[in-house]
Amino acid sequence: MTIYRATVLDTPVDPFTGGTLRADADIALAVTDGRITARGPFPTLRAQAPDDDVIDLRDGILLPGFVDTHVHYPQIRAIGGLGKPLLDWLEHSALPEEAKLHDETYAAQVADEFVHGMTRAGTTSALVFGSHFASAVDALFRSAERSGMRITSGLVVSDRLLREDLLTTPERAYDESVSLAARWRGHERLRYAVTPRFSYSCSADLLEACGAAYKDIDDAWCTSHVNENVTEVAEVARLFDGSSYVGTYQDHGLLDAHTVLAHNVHPTDAELDMLSASRAAVAHCPTSNASLGSGMFPLAGHLKHGVRVAMGTDVGGGTGFSLLKEGLQAYFIQSLLGAQGVPLTPAHLLHLITTAGADALGLRDQVGDLGVGTQFDAVLVAPEANSPLAVGVRHAAGPEDALAKVFAMGTPSDIAQVWINGNRVK
Repeated sequence: MTIYRATVLDTPVDPFTGGTLRADADIALAVTDGRITARGPFPTLRAQAPDDDVIDLRDGILLPGFVDTHVHYPQIRAIGGLGKPLLDWLEHSALPEEAKLHDETYAAQVADEFVHGMTRAGTTSALVFGSHFASAVDALFRSAERSGMRITSGLVVSDRLLREDLLTTPERAYDESVSLAARWRGHERLRYAVTPRFSYSCSADLLEACGAAYKDIDDAWCTSHVNENVTEVAEVARLFDGSSYVGTYQDHGLLDAHTVLAHNVHPTDAELDMLSASRAAVAHCPTSNASLGSGMFPLAGHLKHGVRVAMGTDVGGGTGFSLLKEGLQAYFIQSLLGAQGVPLTPAHLLHLITTAGADALGLRDQVGDLGVGTQFDAVLVAPEANSPLAVGVRHAAGPEDALAKVFAMGTPSDIAQVWINGNRVK
């Protein structure tokens, strides 16, 4: 057993439903085989285990590992393509890069860059948009397995309106998805996600094939995009004879509690009701929504309708792997919405990048907070001495104020250590 001595902040109870920030100074976490087996005052736990190793982390703040519910692995080299709306950005920035992953050597390099970037930013679990090429999805799973990172991902499929070299057929999409899922079944911390790119690029026949694969793959997840850009939304309605965007997924058996849809910036009330009834979750991606000019996320409407919301970086429409930055951007957006926005506290932001993500991905019994019984997925924020963040934390009025400063100023360079299942990966 190893005892970690630290200041620990987490949100085991949802702040959107009355929970508060749990803040413990000089607390001890006893970790055995990667799992937290005891939590309490350091003197108490130390007295119970006087001979066990102690790792002193009091030079920083210990947070749960971050959970990213929407990020594109093939787009790490496309980050920063500013100045274009969604469809133009896809055509000129993202898709040319994604097409390069047909080369297995190239894909393996990108996969390693992606996993490295994620873990260095404190992300320990993620729902990842894979590649249009099965061999590239294999490369991602191999890289994730080497790191220990918890990944849910799969083959991205489209059969219209994209580059020809990224298109498939319904039959091939089904066969390759089922084969990939079978190949990686049983690998610890790896799960398969059926991934229609978005209804804009998927015919009804392809969505039907995705629905069949979703039904036939054991413990499958489903992820896609929805209601991101007004032009895209209008075109989906045209392509599907007036159907709602969310309805295109529901009509093909792709909407349930294992579904996470990204963005949902422009939903109707009927779509929010549909999402709530199905228990599907939404990945809010605020830096991407801002950089692509997609709009401001209606968090209040989602909460009012009981829709689960978590956070995604949406690399490469988003501007990096830092979920701290996404939390800060979410705070900005809700502030700009004024009376229509939701006032967000630091506890809300921490919840969105940890426990809410764990809940959206069905991992709440394993990760999301640092309580007894959870796996030790953790992030130590320990900025360089006398940096603005270090000064701010040192002079903070209390734990919530310190956490506010972490979100306001924190970057991946301020993350000193990261653990996944008790194993240090940074």
